[in-house]
Amino acid sequence: MKAKHQRLTLALLAVGAIAGASGLALSALKDQAAFFYAPGDVAKGGLPIGRDVRLGGMVEGGSIKKQADGVTINFVVTDGKAQVPVTFSGITPDLFKEKSGVVAEGRFQPDGRFMATNLLAKHDERYMPPQMAGKMAASTVGPAPAGKPQLQ
Repeated sequence: MKAKHQRLTLALLAVGAIAGASGLALSALKDQAAFFYAPGDVAKGGLPIGRDVRLGGMVEGGSIKKQADGVTINFVVTDGKAQVPVTFSGITPDLFKEKSGVVAEGRFQPDGRFMATNLLAKHDERYMPPQMAGKMAASTVGPAPAGKPQLQ
């Protein structure tokens, strides 16, 4: 076999190996491709029991209930289509509140409850720390026109 044919054979084998490895990686990641499951996705596609997933949505208003131990909370995550009850034991993030976005990491239980091991609270894109908001408000208040009181 000529050296030219050997190089061509090796190049084709390398391309085939890369294609095979890419195919295996994509097939292994097909179920994990979503950043998180929404309650509507879970209702439509069933519970992914036995593996760690992320559940994302809004904390339903009036659903946060603290248990007697002071560390465990129960709440409901919704996306407007479906609801999923969630239990979390630990310290909640400062931004965690009703009617706000949340991503919970954990596992689904056979009864449909989501046992969260970590909570990630989300804020909107217009978020501004309270200290900055106060400075911005103070800097926008200028001198009052003649005859009108200035707001403080």
